[in-house]
Amino acid sequence: MKIPKAPLTIADTQKGLLDKSFSAVELVDYYLQAIEEQNPSLNAFLTVSGDVAYEQAKKVQKLLEELESRAFEKYPLLGCGVAHKDLFLTKGIRSTAGSKVLENYVPSYSSTVVSRLEEAGAITIGKTNCDAWAHGASGENSDFGPTKNPWNKKFVPGGSSSGSAASIAAGLTLFATGTDTGGSIRQPASFCGVFGLKPTYGAVSRYGVIAMASSLDSMGHFARTTQDIKRIFEVTKGQDGMDSTVKNGPYQAPPEKLKIGIPKEYFVKGIARQVETAVRQAARVFEKQGIEIVEVSLPHTQYAISVYYIIQPAEVSSNLGRYDGIRYGVGREAFGAEAKRRIMLGTYVLSAGYYDAFYLKAMKVRSKIIEDFDAAWKNVDAVLAPVSPTSAFLLGEKASDPLQMYLADILTVAGNLAGIPGLSIPCGFDGNGLPLGFQLLGPRFSEDVLFGLGEMYEHASGYKPKVAEEKL
Repeated sequence: MKIPKAPLTIADTQKGLLDKSFSAVELVDYYLQAIEEQNPSLNAFLTVSGDVAYEQAKKVQKLLEELESRAFEKYPLLGCGVAHKDLFLTKGIRSTAGSKVLENYVPSYSSTVVSRLEEAGAITIGKTNCDAWAHGASGENSDFGPTKNPWNKKFVPGGSSSGSAASIAAGLTLFATGTDTGGSIRQPASFCGVFGLKPTYGAVSRYGVIAMASSLDSMGHFARTTQDIKRIFEVTKGQDGMDSTVKNGPYQAPPEKLKIGIPKEYFVKGIARQVETAVRQAARVFEKQGIEIVEVSLPHTQYAISVYYIIQPAEVSSNLGRYDGIRYGVGREAFGAEAKRRIMLGTYVLSAGYYDAFYLKAMKVRSKIIEDFDAAWKNVDAVLAPVSPTSAFLLGEKASDPLQMYLADILTVAGNLAGIPGLSIPCGFDGNGLPLGFQLLGPRFSEDVLFGLGEMYEHASGYKPKVAEEKL
């Protein structure tokens, strides 16, 4: 087997397949061996779909023999290994949502995202661990045990898309899917040193993905470069006739002269010095490329976490009502503590006498947060901000204090409330050798602007993808 030790990108993978440096079957061998060696300590995968992966790999080889380089024109992700967050339904492959309620559930159909990726030639390696029902910011709420951070297994990888981010950082797959309801792609991407995209709400279909909070959920993905993120998005985006919230744009083309805003409300007390330093250094990289950097204000940011933890539990309580153990899964007694907490919170804020005082008021403030961003877009094309107040924190550090855990989302939830896209980009390491990242946020359907800025940062900073090396 001639698969290089350096982390592969989509272009690297497809060049190697075309040059016959390795075969699709050998790629699957490579990933499954890596999973077998590392997953017992990482707990990134809940289900490994080896039989499916080999079957798909053989089809890839056949297409390459028949079409050669033309195969990549018709199948843009041909031969690329993908791991799916265990919220995405995969036909014939166990899908648990990280919960014992669905421990043995095997769906009869796949989500739109899974189907589109497979139709584009991607090879499904398996299903990744996540906080149960996507309720968490650390990966510790999974009913199947926490995922560990590949850079240091004493630390969390972030959540709720913990296994997806960790699997790429550890070199167990080429790319992975995730969901972002309050930062669940951007934050683990930052904690694990990979790229993560939260698309515009309504850009990618939610069909066939186990719902958390329906007005906030965004279907995105993780990869090692901006170019890979972009190519995957081109495959997954767009209407499918199954999700009425999905639109086909209009997507914004990057303007000739770009301006980036730095929101002053994202640099408040509690932001670790190393995080702030890294983010401001990233801003200087853009400034040296001729991008104008200006300060902007998003004054209602301070209310975002309060608004989120009213609206989100309300929608969670509604969505989890279907899991009654009658049609599929087991009874509600299998719900974990965090799921029960959010059901109770959501039911409370929607109950008679409290709806106006809590939920309706939260929806009004949500409108104000959207207006803040709309005002900012009149002056800037994107904003640059930290993803999280800190780098990855220790396993167990916040597990016993739900309020402290909820605050881990404080810098990401506003993007979900506004329905705008966000791209998390790695930007170095802290003093403990743990990854740091920043996020770019833009107007609705401005993904191409964010991709252009991401590629600019990679080139200007000399960024090179890395496979995690645990630092003890």
